[in-house]
Amino acid sequence: MKKKISIVSSAYNEEGNVELLCKQVQEQMSAWADQYDYEQIILDNASTDGTLAKLRQLATQDKHIKVIVNVRNFGHIRSPYYGMLQGTGDAVIYMASDLQDPPALISEFIKQWQAGYKVVLAQKVHSRDGFLLRFMRKLYYYLLNLVNDTGAELVPNCTGFGLFDKEVIDQMRRLEDPYPYVRGLVCELGYPKVLVPFEQPSRKCGLTKNNFYTLYDNAMIGFTNHSKVPLRLAALGGFALSAVSFVLGCVYLVLKLLYWNSFPMGTAPILLAVLFFASVQLLFLGILGEYIGAILTQVLKRPLVVEKERLNFDDKPGAHKK
Repeated sequence: MKKKISIVSSAYNEEGNVELLCKQVQEQMSAWADQYDYEQIILDNASTDGTLAKLRQLATQDKHIKVIVNVRNFGHIRSPYYGMLQGTGDAVIYMASDLQDPPALISEFIKQWQAGYKVVLAQKVHSRDGFLLRFMRKLYYYLLNLVNDTGAELVPNCTGFGLFDKEVIDQMRRLEDPYPYVRGLVCELGYPKVLVPFEQPSRKCGLTKNNFYTLYDNAMIGFTNHSKVPLRLAALGGFALSAVSFVLGCVYLVLKLLYWNSFPMGTAPILLAVLFFASVQLLFLGILGEYIGAILTQVLKRPLVVEKERLNFDDKPGAHKK
């Protein structure tokens, strides 16, 4: 009996890309037809264009294509992760539906998997992002690894595009994480991994779904899921600033007592001190809020997605979640 590979994508308003995506996946897997069967799972995240109609047509033409229709848009983290958990193959390949994760790397992923690697991650060596975004991304990964206290080095410039062995996917199911940071999670699990470098192509159709909020969301999840250092820095910073405030207060008091008539207190230093300490307090409250938000997400344990419909599946919705 052939082994099976699950290829998973999440789509939101990708009418111009899904047909080419399916065609390229089919071309790649046809080269492995003698060794592997495959399924291509595409989650429609409540698209408002013709994406769903196109997916229905493709699913009718090719039974390898399976479609999960969500009742609403569940976002850029929950929907892809849920799709990965629905894969029934011996390995799961995740890629974005906008073709910026090139399906041409599928064969390389499979070769590395055959070589014994449980995790195969595609790593961007070059992208067409602006200089500022590239710099911020590089700085982010540097800081994340600097404060990371899980003991596992997080791989920079990986977005989750790659191959994951069934054993890795089973571990993810057991975790039941409602809002995971997948690229960090697979590194923390510790399975043998290999990097496949690639140059990210530009988007051909449609508009990017990434914006400041989605990038910020991913960044904060990385910090809260893999480090307690920001909380400890906030505590240490609070102690340090309290000590500095006490010393400055003593200095001002002594100077005023010594030079009562010639040493004016002035409003400028007081105003600057108030603004500075208020800003620091808001920063520390923001850090604390991120961790409280992460705890709240875990405690609520809401479903990753709620399905509306399945196409070409033989089982019930959510059957492979756990």
